[in-house]
Amino acid sequence: MKSSKITRRGLMRAFAATALTAAPVYGNAAGFLRGAGDVRRITMRNQRTSEVIDMIYWIEGNYIPQAMTEINKFMRDWRHNEVISYAPSNIDILAATHRLLETDEPYLMLSGYRSPATNAMLAARNSGVASNSYHMRGMAADVRLSSRSTTQMAAAAIACNAGGVGRYGRSNFVHMDCGPVRTWRR
Repeated sequence: MKSSKITRRGLMRAFAATALTAAPVYGNAAGFLRGAGDVRRITMRNQRTSEVIDMIYWIEGNYIPQAMTEINKFMRDWRHNEVISYAPSNIDILAATHRLLETDEPYLMLSGYRSPATNAMLAARNSGVASNSYHMRGMAADVRLSSRSTTQMAAAAIACNAGGVGRYGRSNFVHMDCGPVRTWRR
């Protein structure tokens, strides 16, 4: 009879396939991901397409390629159905912020990747849209939570100290990107 050895990595991958809750917090994790643990999860609903994503995308220092492919598709420019390789570091920021907010509510994703054509169209309609937006590089997302205020969301994102955080109080969303650390309010 052949003996099968179960490795920790194999056990973690099996856990990831069936997990319904995120991993516990590990105090020795580095920097802004201190709250993310050895397993990272993202949960969002797309406002425009009604698609939902709820998955573990990172285990013990490794991004799961199949999960990242699904995230790329989810974050696509829905107007042109254009998919690019979305920045994993921005997913990390979103996930770490979500954990800090201590909610099970999925983010409502308003905007992920934007093609240059979509960004130009939006900039023509709204002076608040940057002409060289991180959205066009797959490095930004605009999100909302009904259970948390934009002030709470922005404070949690700022605590990550990992990118740009814009609070849009009147429009009720928070922009998070993996560019330089900076903040703004509109």
